[in-house]
Amino acid sequence: MRKHRILFVCHGNICRSPMAEFILKNMVEKAGRAEEFEIASAATSTEEIGNDIYPLARRILFQKGIKYSYRKARQITRHDYEYYDYIIAMDENNLRNLKRLLDEDIDNKISLMMSHAGYHRDVADPWYTSDFEKTFNDLTEGCEAFLRKL
Repeated sequence: MRKHRILFVCHGNICRSPMAEFILKNMVEKAGRAEEFEIASAATSTEEIGNDIYPLARRILFQKGIKYSYRKARQITRHDYEYYDYIIAMDENNLRNLKRLLDEDIDNKISLMMSHAGYHRDVADPWYTSDFEKTFNDLTEGCEAFLRKL
C-alpha cells in the first residue's frame, strides 16, 4: 500500500506547520491508520533552519496531549514537491512563497490549510498573535476535515 504523503508548510517551520504535523500524526495514530501516512513539515524561509519547535507551540501540544518529538526546521525543496502528495500551506503568504520557490503547481498539490474545513482564510500566526490556543483549534479543525477527505 502506498502511503499518503503530506507536508505542512509555514514561514519558519517552528510553530504552525510542526503543530499541524503532530496534530495529524496523533489523529491517524488514534484512528489506527498511522501506517497509511507519512507526515512532515517545512518552511518557506531560511530564518529558523535547524531550530526545534518554538517553546510555546510545544507547550500547547503538551497541554492538549499531543505527542511530539525533537525536529529541526528545514526549508521546502523542489524534491519535496515531487515527493509529497499534499502540500498544505498555513496562509496566503506561504502560498505566494511556495509559488516563488517551486514555480508552478502543475500537479495541483498545494492547498490552503483552512480551505479543507471550508474556509478561505489563514491560520493566524501565533508568532505574532501569541494565541496558540486559537492556532491549535484552527489546525485541529483543518486536520480533521482533511483527514475526512482521505
